[in-house]
Amino acid sequence: MRLSSSIRNSWLCVYSTYGLALLFFCSIVPSFAQTLSTTERLSRQYPDSAYRVIKSMLDKAIATNDALTEGDCLQQIGLLFYHQGNYPQAISYLLNAQKRFREVQDNDRLARNRNELGTVYYYNEQAERGLAQFTEALAYYQKTRNNQGLARTYANIGHIYEKRKDLDEAYRYQKLALAKAKTSKNTTDLSTVYENLGSIFEDKAEYDSSLYYYQNALLLSQQNHDEIGQIEIINNLGDIFRKTGRYARGLAFSRQAMNLARQKGERYQLSSAYRDIAKTYLLMHQLDSAYHYIEISRDLVDEIYAAENNRQITLLQTLYDVERKDSEIAQLNAQKQIDVIAISATAVVLLLIGILAAVIISRQRLKIRNEQALNQQNQQIFQTQNQLMQVALKNKQLEEENLKSQLELKSKELTTHTLQIIQKNQVLEELRNDLTTILKDDKRDQKKQLRQLVQKISLNFSQDKYWADFRAIFEQVHPHFFRDLTQQFPDLTATDLRLIALLKMNINSADVATLLGISPDSLRVSRYRLRKKLGLLEGESLSAYIQRFAPDSATNLSAENV
Repeated sequence: MRLSSSIRNSWLCVYSTYGLALLFFCSIVPSFAQTLSTTERLSRQYPDSAYRVIKSMLDKAIATNDALTEGDCLQQIGLLFYHQGNYPQAISYLLNAQKRFREVQDNDRLARNRNELGTVYYYNEQAERGLAQFTEALAYYQKTRNNQGLARTYANIGHIYEKRKDLDEAYRYQKLALAKAKTSKNTTDLSTVYENLGSIFEDKAEYDSSLYYYQNALLLSQQNHDEIGQIEIINNLGDIFRKTGRYARGLAFSRQAMNLARQKGERYQLSSAYRDIAKTYLLMHQLDSAYHYIEISRDLVDEIYAAENNRQITLLQTLYDVERKDSEIAQLNAQKQIDVIAISATAVVLLLIGILAAVIISRQRLKIRNEQALNQQNQQIFQTQNQLMQVALKNKQLEEENLKSQLELKSKELTTHTLQIIQKNQVLEELRNDLTTILKDDKRDQKKQLRQLVQKISLNFSQDKYWADFRAIFEQVHPHFFRDLTQQFPDLTATDLRLIALLKMNINSADVATLLGISPDSLRVSRYRLRKKLGLLEGESLSAYIQRFAPDSATNLSAENV
């Protein structure tokens, strides 16, 4: 049976993922990297070196919390122990790898690991546990429709039933594996399944069918250049011919397997070929030749076991060295913990010193508090004085509010006075208009008297005593306004000041013309002249400038004009 072939192929896949380990091994034995059995042979011949490299990668993965790489490394170590025949250790590492793959939810790696773990259970005489692992892998591959994975899993399950001697069920699963291998077009898996089917028919003693499947397996192995796999198939073909009484042909196949095993250094297969040749010579009643080859086979087996023991001892020594190194690292970590404790003790001493310093500082603080109490008394005195000042300030604010109230009252009076002037002037304006109409009449004897009347009314517009009252109220509302204005602009006339006062009160242009007793056109001329005197720039509002007038703004404006 070739259950180990799936492990061999998966082992090669794992090593190809980690080029560092493969490069190391290939640099030692470069010719091994050219066949499908490269990593299997490397793990058998250099298990200690393989273990060191993979263990180093595992430690790095653990240090960086890389669970996926950690799982791959654990799987590699498990397979390494499998090839050394240490099945309990192999199972332990593969179970840990399975745990990591489950943590990172990598179901594809998990399914492959289940197949490998099931194979190790199989060789550890735990077929039921192996079947459970294969069944779980099968459920995943059926869900993902992975034909290659299905082919390998069906083949593995078929081996379980073959071990149970349930050859019909074993045949059914191998046929399922054959169909999936053909679908995936993987000739390596197909060759393996053909060989498995040949083994089943050999167990059934149906040698023609067994011969058919072995020949197909051999043909595919030759196409794949799997020379290691060919040795086992050729040996199986020799067995078929021997069991069917065709000794000469069987002997030829056994010798072919022997020569190929010698070329490739496959001592296990060489020992098997020697045994098959001895069996054939025994059946041919050539006892001397049979005895010769069985002795060679026994000597080779002894050499193989001796070499295996040496490799296992080397691996155990490596494991011991690695564990000792890990122990030293643990001791260093323990020393670090001791250092941490020492540092903590030092910190406690420093803390006690700090407490002592705090006591000294507290005494100083008591002294400071006494000084602060004295300062508080002084501060209370200051606060009392400050409160008195606040009361005085509040009284001042009340006085200011009273003044504001009076100012508002004067402003209302000014507005009322202005409205009265406007009403009076409106009446006078109407009278003047009427008189002007009369003057246009041809009655010349009335013209002189009416003209005098118009002049009196006009004189009343310009010299009305109401303007004196208006200015007195205006200056109460806007103290120092005229004084500051005339200081900045000494060329302003009384008429200019009247116009400025009306603009300050936000009276519209029509009412301003009425109050001044001039026409709107004359008002525009007066505003233009006033702008010139104030030195306003083109586009700047006269009314806005008067509203915000202050001595500083005027000074700034004069500086800009200069």
